[in-house]
Amino acid sequence: MAIRVGIVDDQALVRIGFRMLLEAEPGIEVVGEAADGRGAIELARTHELDVLLMDVRMPGIDGIAATETIVSTVSNGGGAAPPRIIVLTTFDHDEYAFAALRAGASGFLLKDARPQELITAIRTVHAGDASLAPRVTRRMIELFAAQLPTPTAQSDQGAMVLATLTPREREILVAVAQGQSNGEIASAFHLSESTVKTHVGRVLQKLDARDRVQLVIFAYENGVLPAPGAAAS
Repeated sequence: MAIRVGIVDDQALVRIGFRMLLEAEPGIEVVGEAADGRGAIELARTHELDVLLMDVRMPGIDGIAATETIVSTVSNGGGAAPPRIIVLTTFDHDEYAFAALRAGASGFLLKDARPQELITAIRTVHAGDASLAPRVTRRMIELFAAQLPTPTAQSDQGAMVLATLTPREREILVAVAQGQSNGEIASAFHLSESTVKTHVGRVLQKLDARDRVQLVIFAYENGVLPAPGAAAS
């Protein structure tokens, strides 16, 4: 079955360009478009979407508010999970994009990304993972850490959840929070990528997280590792 994609951007030419690219790709179907956040919410409510490409800077309801609403309230297909959202931005230090990730988006993509990067991102989030290139993940971590109070203290709930992790799973959480890919983690711990993927899946389940983006956020909010530049305790 084709991956059903929606496109949200306030610039018509951008929407046309994405549509032309995606409609030429086997296994991907563009089922709708919107020009602002309000339209994005309506699109998600009225269409069975798998993935939604979401511009973050739009007039009216922006991509951040739309993402939060869709992730928290929209039921896709009568009870299924809401669509996975990939936020689109012009700059890799865009605080709007970061806020959308905190709101529940599963991916971050620059608008000047190569066509194949967009296709790969769509397929990746549809498969249930987050689409964040390591360099983007690390930039996101820097931006996120800069907004946290110092030092970051564990919440009681966070500490209880962390206590359910095995030592290996906690190591995996730290590695993910540092922006390492499955391949990099496998090399560092002398594991196969399939084993790393299994560990990541268990951590996601125990932390009730949708994807790696939420693992990064959880790790810094709960002091699993210090923010970049912070003094070690």
